[in-house]
Amino acid sequence: MGSEDDRLRKPSQQSTTMRTKLKILLLIVSTNIISIYLFSGAVLNINWPENAPRIHLWDNERLLRELNLTRYKLSHAQSSLSDLESKCSTSNALLESLLTELGRVHGDKAVSDELNGWPDELFGELKLAAGPHKLPLGFTSNIGSDELYPTMGMGCRNFQPEVIEYMTYEPGQECPSDDVFAQRLMLKGCEPLPRRRCKPKSPKNYVEPDAVPASLWKIPPDSSIIWDPYTCKNYTCLVNRGKAKGSYDCKDCFDLRGREKVRWLIENGKLDFSIDNVLKSKPAGTIRIGLDIGGGTGSFAARMRERNITIVTSSMNFDGPFNNFIASRGLVPLHISIAHRLPFVDGVLDIVHSMHVLSNWIPDTMFEFALYDIYRVLRPGGLFWLDHFFCLGNQLNSTYVPVFDKIGFKKVRWHAGRKLDRGIEKNEWYISALLEKPMY
Repeated sequence: MGSEDDRLRKPSQQSTTMRTKLKILLLIVSTNIISIYLFSGAVLNINWPENAPRIHLWDNERLLRELNLTRYKLSHAQSSLSDLESKCSTSNALLESLLTELGRVHGDKAVSDELNGWPDELFGELKLAAGPHKLPLGFTSNIGSDELYPTMGMGCRNFQPEVIEYMTYEPGQECPSDDVFAQRLMLKGCEPLPRRRCKPKSPKNYVEPDAVPASLWKIPPDSSIIWDPYTCKNYTCLVNRGKAKGSYDCKDCFDLRGREKVRWLIENGKLDFSIDNVLKSKPAGTIRIGLDIGGGTGSFAARMRERNITIVTSSMNFDGPFNNFIASRGLVPLHISIAHRLPFVDGVLDIVHSMHVLSNWIPDTMFEFALYDIYRVLRPGGLFWLDHFFCLGNQLNSTYVPVFDKIGFKKVRWHAGRKLDRGIEKNEWYISALLEKPMY
């Protein structure tokens, strides 16, 4: 039996339950009515504020147009923002250069820790060339940074006044005629040189080069290069220099009808190896690409080209347009010094050749680094042809033979012979060797 309060509470609970059910029913009916209205294609006339965005959820075509328009506006805004950011970055760099120059004029000294190894604060074109520069897309895992440093030789920091002189020019205009000065900077260790924003002088009356193979053994026209940096002002002078008195680098290299014409064609069983006999030391067709270090005017590469072998020739322009001459023959020149790390990835070259350039004038430690670099770029089974390496008799067994053994080359051929043109008492020697990188 229940109390009086229980009897009074039951009608109240029943009333509450009824109201809840009515609310649910009303909600269901309202939802159905709205759904029918929306899917019928009718348009709602709602008084939106004038500045409120209008999104027509029930009009698919209009919605697509709105989305495309919004996407276009966002893309345009992003492009404008990127352009503005680039302009701001350039303006900021120029402003920093201007402030640095003003500080330099007033005698301000920068904190050494902030100079990145340079003796003095950088300014002008050198500052822009040295960087660093922020990457437009921010941090990249490829370099582990959000900044990019332009490549520049470490030795540049040791000769800042000369580098400043090299970087003094009018941006966008003709570069100074400073080839000799620039090459001397390279040889001091400022290699590679910083990039410049100027245009090299072009020769007048330039004519198209001859086609290969005719170009391999033909003197190019004098109008093919700028002669300002050189003592000779035409190729006739360079060809005749081989017969003139005086000491010149690769003195007779430009005379393609002289000794150059017969180099590496004849085997004498001693110091002179022939190209064909060297190639026979490997299976036919396996010597395809290589490098000639200090290759003068490119005659070794020309002979190899005749045998369908591609050789890149490194050379310096010592009072002569050696690199230009190589290019005129339809061959690939590489203007780098002997101190430069070879610009090839590990284990890719079939053959490396060097004649005269590698010799005892190079400090022992640098020579060892150079040999290891040659070993690095050769593929397993690749050949290093050391051609007429010069040294003194007391250096032969005490210095150089141990170095070659240390690096691990396999000796395919090895010949040592006296250099007698200056007299036997000089005790000067040549080594010609064919060395192989082991296959393991």
